[in-house]
Amino acid sequence: MTQENNQEKQIQVKITDEVLKGVYANTMQVSHTNDEFVLDFMNIFPVNSVGIVTSKVIVSPAHYKRILAAMQQNLKLYEDKFGRIKEGETPEHKIGFKAE
Repeated sequence: MTQENNQEKQIQVKITDEVLKGVYANTMQVSHTNDEFVLDFMNIFPVNSVGIVTSKVIVSPAHYKRILAAMQQNLKLYEDKFGRIKEGETPEHKIGFKAE
Protein backbone atom coordinates (compact mmCIF):
# COMPACT_ATOMS: atom_id res chain seq x y z
CA MET A 1 0.00 0.00 0.00
CA THR A 2 1.40 3.41 -0.89
CA GLN A 3 1.45 6.38 1.48
CA GLU A 4 -1.12 8.11 -0.74
CA ASN A 5 -3.62 5.28 -0.18
CA ASN A 6 -3.16 5.49 3.62
CA GLN A 7 -4.05 9.20 3.83
CA GLU A 8 -7.59 10.50 3.82
CA LYS A 9 -8.49 12.69 0.87
CA GLN A 10 -9.07 16.30 1.81
CA ILE A 11 -12.07 18.01 0.25
CA GLN A 12 -12.12 21.79 -0.10
CA VAL A 13 -15.62 23.18 0.48
CA LYS A 14 -16.60 26.70 -0.58
CA ILE A 15 -19.27 28.70 1.22
CA THR A 16 -20.80 31.98 0.12
CA ASP A 17 -21.08 34.91 2.52
CA GLU A 18 -24.88 34.58 2.39
CA VAL A 19 -24.79 30.95 3.53
CA LEU A 20 -21.96 31.60 6.01
CA LYS A 21 -24.06 34.02 8.07
CA GLY A 22 -26.68 31.29 8.65
CA VAL A 23 -30.41 31.53 9.25
CA TYR A 24 -32.47 31.40 12.43
CA ALA A 25 -35.10 28.69 12.94
CA ASN A 26 -37.27 28.11 15.98
CA THR A 27 -39.30 25.27 14.46
CA MET A 28 -38.54 22.32 12.22
CA GLN A 29 -40.85 19.94 10.38
CA VAL A 30 -39.71 16.59 9.00
CA SER A 31 -41.52 14.69 6.26
CA HIS A 32 -40.44 11.78 4.11
CA THR A 33 -41.08 9.65 1.09
CA ASN A 34 -39.59 6.27 0.26
CA ASP A 35 -36.55 8.00 -1.29
CA GLU A 36 -35.87 11.09 0.83
CA PHE A 37 -36.33 13.02 4.04
CA VAL A 38 -37.32 16.68 3.85
CA LEU A 39 -36.38 19.01 6.72
CA ASP A 40 -38.13 22.38 6.68
CA PHE A 41 -36.56 24.86 9.11
CA MET A 42 -38.88 27.72 9.99
CA ASN A 43 -39.03 30.95 11.93
CA ILE A 44 -42.50 31.17 13.45
CA PHE A 45 -43.92 34.38 14.91
CA PRO A 46 -46.75 33.12 17.16
CA VAL A 47 -48.00 36.60 18.08
CA ASN A 48 -49.40 37.24 14.60
CA SER A 49 -49.62 33.57 13.50
CA VAL A 50 -47.13 33.93 10.65
CA GLY A 51 -43.93 32.18 9.77
CA ILE A 52 -41.40 31.69 7.03
CA VAL A 53 -39.39 28.69 5.88
CA THR A 54 -35.78 29.79 6.28
CA SER A 55 -34.22 26.62 4.85
CA LYS A 56 -35.30 23.37 3.22
CA VAL A 57 -32.89 20.43 3.31
CA ILE A 58 -33.59 17.23 1.35
CA VAL A 59 -31.46 14.15 2.10
CA SER A 60 -31.40 10.42 1.41
CA PRO A 61 -32.57 8.04 4.17
CA ALA A 62 -29.00 6.83 4.75
CA HIS A 63 -27.69 10.38 5.11
CA TYR A 64 -30.60 11.31 7.39
CA LYS A 65 -29.59 8.45 9.69
CA ARG A 66 -25.98 9.74 9.76
CA ILE A 67 -27.27 13.25 10.56
CA LEU A 68 -29.30 11.90 13.50
CA ALA A 69 -26.28 9.99 14.84
CA ALA A 70 -24.08 13.10 14.57
CA MET A 71 -26.71 15.23 16.31
CA GLN A 72 -27.12 12.71 19.14
CA GLN A 73 -23.34 12.52 19.60
CA ASN A 74 -23.02 16.31 19.70
CA LEU A 75 -25.94 16.66 22.11
CA LYS A 76 -24.24 14.18 24.45
CA LEU A 77 -20.93 16.06 24.22
CA TYR A 78 -22.72 19.36 24.90
CA GLU A 79 -24.64 18.02 27.91
CA ASP A 80 -21.51 16.32 29.30
CA LYS A 81 -19.76 19.70 29.22
CA PHE A 82 -22.56 22.15 30.08
CA GLY A 83 -25.23 20.07 31.80
CA ARG A 84 -28.58 18.65 30.79
CA ILE A 85 -30.76 20.78 28.51
CA LYS A 86 -34.30 21.17 29.81
CA GLU A 87 -36.84 20.48 27.07
CA GLY A 88 -39.35 23.23 26.39
CA GLU A 89 -43.03 22.63 25.89
CA THR A 90 -44.23 21.63 22.44
CA PRO A 91 -45.91 24.57 20.67
CA GLU A 92 -49.65 24.20 20.19
CA HIS A 93 -49.83 25.80 16.74
CA LYS A 94 -50.42 23.91 13.51
CA ILE A 95 -48.20 24.68 10.56
CA GLY A 96 -49.57 25.13 7.06
CA PHE A 97 -47.55 25.97 3.96
CA LYS A 98 -48.49 28.67 1.47
CA ALA A 99 -46.61 29.12 -1.81
CA GLU A 100 -45.81 32.64 -2.95
